[in-house]
This record gives sequence, structure tokens and C-alpha cells, in this order.
Amino acid sequence: MTDSIGVLSGLDDVGWAELDHAYGPATDVPADLRAICGDDLAAMSEAFGRLANNIGHQGSRYPATPFVVPFLARIAVAGTPWARVHALPLLTFLAVAWDDENELPMGINAADWRASVAPPEVELRELDEEIAAETSQSKRDWLLSVRELVAAGRSIDGGSESLRAYDAVRRELPLVLDLLDDPDFPVRQQAAYLVSWFPEDAASIVPALVARLDREFVPEILATVVVGIGLLGSIEQIEPVSVLLDSPEPLLRWAAATALARLRVVHGMDRALAARAFSTLADVANGPRLKQHTDHNDGNLYAYTGRSLLLFIDDAPDHAISIDEVLVAVAGCLQHVTIRQCDTVAGATVEKVFDVQGTSPAPAFGDLSPGRRTFLRALADHPGALNYHQFPGLSLEHLLPAARLPEMGHALRTYTGLPPANKIDDGRLPDDWWAW
Repeated sequence: MTDSIGVLSGLDDVGWAELDHAYGPATDVPADLRAICGDDLAAMSEAFGRLANNIGHQGSRYPATPFVVPFLARIAVAGTPWARVHALPLLTFLAVAWDDENELPMGINAADWRASVAPPEVELRELDEEIAAETSQSKRDWLLSVRELVAAGRSIDGGSESLRAYDAVRRELPLVLDLLDDPDFPVRQQAAYLVSWFPEDAASIVPALVARLDREFVPEILATVVVGIGLLGSIEQIEPVSVLLDSPEPLLRWAAATALARLRVVHGMDRALAARAFSTLADVANGPRLKQHTDHNDGNLYAYTGRSLLLFIDDAPDHAISIDEVLVAVAGCLQHVTIRQCDTVAGATVEKVFDVQGTSPAPAFGDLSPGRRTFLRALADHPGALNYHQFPGLSLEHLLPAARLPEMGHALRTYTGLPPANKIDDGRLPDDWWAW
């Protein structure tokens, strides 16, 4: 049983009744935290699910969220084994939610995030202007109630609440960094994954990650460490990371190439080494499917790879790596990604490689370069292509028409010369193909 006295020290000193979560006052948080620190596994599981939903509902964060973070960090250090391996992923989610996918392959841009969040005085001023111009008494009353919340410290900007949660997790990084040496494998991996989202603390995080390079022996954990170095590191880390391009472990070669792809963009790199990193990623894209992965990009190594490959397009003017080479490799990734991830990877590709701003006539398929044809054929042949419209709001819905290309489904198959096909039955595909 967890020593809840130390882990939950100060729990009753927090004014939970004055703090809201997704469903109102956070008065139920203390009971849930105590249950998580107990020894009844069923009660622990129920309490954890309830707490996670309350303070991080669908990626939203709330006034109560930052106050829960210190207790979760202590649970990650001193909780029961079950509680520890669940606390760390929740801390990561409270810090960045789904920005894992949105911010890859370059990582979190904390400076831009902070600049985008309106300070309270700006929110109040904008509300006052809206109230003064409002003629409907009912809406005016509602705006006045919102103003009271903002004046009391609440924010109507979701980015502001999210940033407060991010900073709360950031304050716990010293505890998390110590877990990089934890004897528990999942704890080490989750700690390495969590710290990779805090570029403002790279000066303390990167040395701790680099120190693991010679001590870590579990491939998935070492790969997570290497990717983290790539997201946060500097030019000094290029050499120790590049050594792993020669690893006998495919996952470690992938991690090294993924890290180098980002480090090349930020810090520059020898052309020969860049070519090796690209070749490694292309081999992964078009080779046998890897069974191992890190947690990045929701655990889909191929969606991450596809976006990392696009970073090499900038080399095309120098003929080091051609655009067609990149597109063929990206096409290889598409067969291994879900519909949503296909939209992310292919959407970024269409936006970067095709003319989505011009007004020229629709290009004939035969007039496109070989790499563009290979990419579009792979996109049209994606196992979820004919079911694509079951998922509204995806970027390809407007990017393909903007590039004067047919929309996903039968039209794109016909355009690329593929034969007609029926909708794919869910039972023919792995479960994760339909993950939203």
C-alpha cells in the first residue's frame, strides 16, 4: 500500500470547492486521489478513470487541473506499481494533450504557445467591449456572468487553461527526471516520453537523456530517449545520436534517423549524414512493418516517419535528396496509418508538394512526376479511402480540391488509374485503422 501520508501531503489544504473541473466543483478529487493511493485495485481503477475524465476531459484542462498535478507526480514516484505507470501518461496528457501529433516532427514551440495566450486584462477588455455593444439583455447578462468568472481568475481561452496545466507539470520535472533511472521499465519509458515536450528546460533534460544512452538496454526505452534528444537537443548531440544508425536494432536506427531529421533542420548537418538518416527512414517506410514503437504520434511509428521524411524536401534544390524520393517513401508510410493519421501525413504532403494556392487547370495524372504519381496512388489505395467521408473535418477535404485534384474515394482511384473498389469491411483491417 502506498504511503499516502507523504504522497498526499497537503491534500486537504487545497480549496477544492473553489476549483472547478469538467463537471463542477472539484470536491470529489481528494477521495479519488486517496482511492488511487489505496490497495483495492478495482477502486483504484475506477477512481483513476473518473479523475482523468474530470480534470482532462477530451483534452480540456480546468482550474482544478494544475492543483492535481503535484499529487500525480508524487504518485509517479512513490505510488503503487499500478498507480505509477498510470500517473505518468496522465501527466503527459495534462501537459500537452494531443499536441503529441499536432507538434511533431519539430516538437512543442512553447514560446509561440505563450505568445498566443491572451492575458486576463485583454480578456476583460474584450468582454467589456462586447458587453457595451450587446443589445440583447439575456446575452448581456450571460456575458456579465462570464466576466465575473474571468475577473475571479478563470479564462475563456482554452489555451490559457492548457498552459497553466503545462506549467504545473513543468514544475514537477525534477521529480520526473529522477525516474529516468527507475528500475521499472514502463516508468523509465514514460518518464523519457514526458520530458521530451519541455524545450524551455532542455538545459537540464538533455544531459539526463544523454546519460541514458550508455546505460539503457531496453530498445523501446532507448528509442524513446533518442527521439527526446532529437526533439530537445543541440548540435552537440548529433554525433552520439548518429552512432545508432549502425545499431542492429531496427527501432534504434529509426529513432536515430528521426532525431537527426529534426536536428538537421534546426542546427544543420553534413550532407552525407543527412542522406544516411533519410535512407534509414525510407527503408523503414518501405520495409517490413516494425512491431516495436515509442509512444510518440499516438504510438504510430509510420505516421511520425511520414512527417519526418517531409523535412528532407528542403534538400531537393541541391539534388541531395529529390522530392520524388521523399514522396515514394511517404507513400510507403501510408499503408500503415489510420484514416486520421493518413489525413495528417498526406495533408502535410499535399500542402508542401502540390500547388494549393494556384489557379492553374487540374493536372493530368500522366503529367505529374513519378513520385507524385506514386504518392497519390498510395493515398487513393489507402485501406480507409472509400470510408473517408465517415470522418468529417479532415484536412484533405479542402486540400485536394485546392490543388485541383479529385477528392478521396472513387474519384481519386479513377484519377490514379486504380480499378473500382467496394467499401472495405471493418473486419478485414486491424483495429487501429479506424482509430479516431
